[in-house]
Amino acid sequence: MAEITASLVKELREKSGAGMMDCKKALSEAGGDLEQAVDWLRTKGLAAAAKKSGRIASEGLVGVAVSRSSAGSTGAIVEVNSETDFVARNDDFQGFVRDVTGLAVEAGDLDSLNAASYDGSTVAEKLTTMIATIGENMNLRRVATVSVGKGIVATYVHNALTDGLGKIGILVALESEGDTAKLETFGKQLAMHVAAAGPQSVSRDDLDPQSVDRERQIFIEQARDSGKPEEIVEKMVEGRLRKFYEEVCLLDQTFVIDGESKVSKAVEAAGKDAGGAITVKGFIRFALGEGIEKKEEDFAGEVAAAAGS
Repeated sequence: MAEITASLVKELREKSGAGMMDCKKALSEAGGDLEQAVDWLRTKGLAAAAKKSGRIASEGLVGVAVSRSSAGSTGAIVEVNSETDFVARNDDFQGFVRDVTGLAVEAGDLDSLNAASYDGSTVAEKLTTMIATIGENMNLRRVATVSVGKGIVATYVHNALTDGLGKIGILVALESEGDTAKLETFGKQLAMHVAAAGPQSVSRDDLDPQSVDRERQIFIEQARDSGKPEEIVEKMVEGRLRKFYEEVCLLDQTFVIDGESKVSKAVEAAGKDAGGAITVKGFIRFALGEGIEKKEEDFAGEVAAAAGS
């Protein structure tokens, strides 16, 4: 069994939001395995780890861009991090993120984007120059694209600092032969929904089977702890799985625009209005700094250290 250290307990507390004693017990029950300890806490109703992955943020900008041609539409989304929000509001930094997002439409992946020609050098070299000039560390963290042959790629930026740049960026790909203007209108609404609801997949079929199995096992353990008969346990598990799908699958979610319809019904209605059935081919949601551990500043400690020196 792995040694249950104070740092491991601290990591579990940050990951789960549970109390120290509960984390110690969870690690003991899980033999020191962090992920199993998270599951144990969730089974006991002591944590909501699955909902906390995006709470830690860093600074910078998310950019979105779309290119349209006779061959279809391609959207790109890019995250560029900086140390402070002050730099994110710098015109040169914003110009860099906007330009790089445009290049990402053709580049497609991070390696190709870093190597892309930009301002007489490459994107990677330009970023190094900016770091030296501005005096703050920056990082071209990630890029993703989505395309459709017929239809549109809609965009939405939440908390936009300027056109196409902000803290949360969304791309939604709608395949359809319907009216483009109506597809754009609905696409933006759906992108706003994705920003607010944060789905994990378009449909149940797109979910990772291992993730579903993991949830099922947690629900089974929770239901059995209630002491109910096995046939009731099975119904409880199916009910909780249905609720899980409604939380994480886009088409199963309640459409935030009207607060009543399922997204699947809203898509169907929008297709009829546009004059062509709509298929949601995919979406991408980047929230600035999600998953990045932000350094915690101990200003009191720094002052005390300075006073003692």
